[in-house]
Amino acid sequence: MKKVELINVSKSYDKQVDVISNINVTIEPGEFFVLVGPSGCGKSTMLRMIAGLEEITGGTLKIGEQIANNLSPDKRDLSMVFQNYALYPHLTVQQNITFGLDVKRMKKDEQKRKAAEVASMLGLTDYLARKPRELSGGQRQRVALARAIVSETPICLMDEPLSNLDAKLRAHMRSEIRRIQRTLGITMIYVTHDQVEAMTMGDRIMILHEGKIQQIGKPIDIYNHPANPFVATFIGSPPMNLAKAVLDETTEELVVENELRIPVPGMERSKLPSHGMTVGIRPESILPLTPEQTGGVKLEVTTTNVEVLGNETIFSFHVGTEEWMAKWSGQWHIGIGEQLPVWLEFDSLSIFDGEEGHLIKKTVDQSHHVVQQEVVE
Repeated sequence: MKKVELINVSKSYDKQVDVISNINVTIEPGEFFVLVGPSGCGKSTMLRMIAGLEEITGGTLKIGEQIANNLSPDKRDLSMVFQNYALYPHLTVQQNITFGLDVKRMKKDEQKRKAAEVASMLGLTDYLARKPRELSGGQRQRVALARAIVSETPICLMDEPLSNLDAKLRAHMRSEIRRIQRTLGITMIYVTHDQVEAMTMGDRIMILHEGKIQQIGKPIDIYNHPANPFVATFIGSPPMNLAKAVLDETTEELVVENELRIPVPGMERSKLPSHGMTVGIRPESILPLTPEQTGGVKLEVTTTNVEVLGNETIFSFHVGTEEWMAKWSGQWHIGIGEQLPVWLEFDSLSIFDGEEGHLIKKTVDQSHHVVQQEVVE
């Protein structure tokens, strides 16, 4: 296993504007590290720089303890899985899997043994004699993955490998890739624009926007405590609801969109700036109003859209000029234009500085833990 370290790494094509700037991160040995962000944010470019397919304009790339800026791709001891599979159409599945081993001049018997081993792991044993055109999209993706695994390199790079697959197959391949990575203990650097893939697969994720790091951390920490409004809306489905707010020092309330007034606890008032803020709340933190709820804010909203998904119901409503969404567990018979009583509390809010965008107030941790019971004999 090897770590990968980027120190002040930047990339520019015209030596004037950086498409990637000041990237500092250490990817630990055996870690599943996900680069995620919208199209054009620089994540694939960063992966290609690690692979040696793009020149690094500034900074230092270290693979293991070796500076790799000027190493050719074949000297970096890594494998790569591409979005378009990159299989050779005239070769069989077995020949595609062992292609890299031919380059290493490994004996044919050993190649065959390794191919059979990896094919068994990925459910490709029955397809070894077929050509890529005889395979489905998911099977082709597994062949590309097998070719990366059989090389036994300590680092594997993946560039949006599941984007061409249907939703059901994507979900299956997510768990398959994660299982293989854990089994082999390799360092995996995975690029995706899909925040669900990032949340479910990564030990840590890096969120990029316009070539700059927005936040690095464990997926659940980023979900609960986004560093800025961009991260808040990028991670989570539906995204976090955002709106402008100011502190009314006379009534000691947070005034959201000149409409919603939320009492601020005494200990929290000094933390809030006198200038404007952006408040955020996750859709699942806007709850149905019940008689048991005390404190917080009760609000009557008018629904503008309703989606019943079987296990949950999502509906929209306006807060000032912003359209917010709420997500309730289960099936709710709600009509568009219907008035609903909802409830939320200050603890559920994320508050960001209105000028600089950084996080001022985190949500209170509301995660649940399973308590192990001792078995009494």
